[in-house]
Amino acid sequence: MPENTERAPVPADPALSIVVPVYNGAATVGELVKALRALEIEGGLEIVLVVDGSPDNSLDVCKQLVDQPGAPVVVLSLSRNFGEHNAVMAGLARARGAYAITMDDDLQNPPEEVRRLFEHARDGQYDAVYTYYEEKKHAVWRNLGSRFTNWCADKLIDKPPGLYLSSFRCVSRFLRERVTSSYEGPAPYVDGLIFQITQNVSRLQVNHLPRAEGRSNYTLRRLLRLWLAMFLNFSVMPLRLATILGLVFGALGALAAGITIIEAILSDKPPQGWASLMVAVLVLAGVQLLVIGMIGEYLGSMFLAVNRKPQYLVREVFTRGTEGHGTGGLDIERPKVDTRAAGQPHREPSHE
Repeated sequence: MPENTERAPVPADPALSIVVPVYNGAATVGELVKALRALEIEGGLEIVLVVDGSPDNSLDVCKQLVDQPGAPVVVLSLSRNFGEHNAVMAGLARARGAYAITMDDDLQNPPEEVRRLFEHARDGQYDAVYTYYEEKKHAVWRNLGSRFTNWCADKLIDKPPGLYLSSFRCVSRFLRERVTSSYEGPAPYVDGLIFQITQNVSRLQVNHLPRAEGRSNYTLRRLLRLWLAMFLNFSVMPLRLATILGLVFGALGALAAGITIIEAILSDKPPQGWASLMVAVLVLAGVQLLVIGMIGEYLGSMFLAVNRKPQYLVREVFTRGTEGHGTGGLDIERPKVDTRAAGQPHREPSHE
């Protein structure tokens, strides 16, 4: 008898993928997934949890969520903490939906807003939709940092003026596929990649809630690192500013030299003002060191990219077992190619 070569049908791609980077989220991610599974999304949804080297038991909690009834959950376990934007890139690369929403695990973005955001992007046929808030429930210093970052983004990347860059965003399949394939360096800035690809962007006002548990994982150091990723990796404006500074201080130096020479010719006394001269030397030296440091940051970024520092490393992928809800256990994938580094495309087998 001929061998039966029939295979189980491959599930159709869902209409929506929800990508959630998880870091110190053990206390909240379960409630978040429960609320997301309760949503009625036309075309279905999947939830992609990216555990970004979390020091708590977030991975164990997420693994328990995989085999529970409801919308499918995929858990990516990264080998170490790479940062939020790196984790988002890993989740977007794994997502299969016609649209993908990225959101945090802290329940500050109400899950009920997910459907509104998805339908706004789908009905308007936007490549990306960003959310904004009437009132943000963050600490004052973080709100000020966000405003400064958004102001810099207005100047450095091709962002529509006034658009608030929120981590609660929706992107189309077209944009998602190009974002994950267009950049393979170690320090991604998702918003910079989006605006390199499209201007078909909208925004939607949503509610913002106080943090349910713990405190924000964004420290001043992390915000500074994110700002540097945008400042140095997605614009040559800093180098142009360095050139302008050089021209301005060079012109001032030439003017001061001319004044000194004229004073020496017209006066019987030697030119005075050694204190002001020393101040000028210190200012010029500081500017030179700043410019050299800026160039060094660019060279450092190039060095890391050339040496293939990974964007992320997926250690394991946990998916629902093949025998149904709650009975089949976990399917565990250990990708043969689990790096995302410069010059090395990321590919994973699909066993769903």
